[in-house]
Amino acid sequence: MMKYGYIRVSTKEQVIDRQFIAILNEGVLKTKIYVDRASGKDFVRTGFQNLLKVLKRGDEVYIKSIDKLGRNYDEIIKVWNVLTKEKMVNIIVLDFPLLDTRQKVEGVMGKFIIDLVLQTLSYVAQVERENTHQRQMEGIKAAKKRGVKFGRPQLTKPEN
Repeated sequence: MMKYGYIRVSTKEQVIDRQFIAILNEGVLKTKIYVDRASGKDFVRTGFQNLLKVLKRGDEVYIKSIDKLGRNYDEIIKVWNVLTKEKMVNIIVLDFPLLDTRQKVEGVMGKFIIDLVLQTLSYVAQVERENTHQRQMEGIKAAKKRGVKFGRPQLTKPEN
């Protein structure tokens, strides 16, 4: 059994320290932590794909919070099932101890509660991504009305 960590931030400017420290505190080696600096809208991310390749039955994957796994409701549910049911690895969401698959849940009611929590948190992650995008578009629209120019400045063409 190996311990792995997964960290995701949306942009290159964002700092990973908080997530990194939390995962290291769980006994995960630095060399076993996979990092992506990419949107959570899908799982086409180099770090995550590399993590998938090394995972074996019984391994543990530590993430700080469910929105660091992704921000797309359907994709999170699908990947969660691939990891836990197909690859048979455990996922430990540090900020939400109920989402620790090492804990064996008794009965259909326990499984229902965990599925409900996962679905709720996945929904919240996607809504937050959509709200962020909406606020960004509103900000761009307002900036354009103020005369802010986006993109590269236009170059003057030489006469020849």
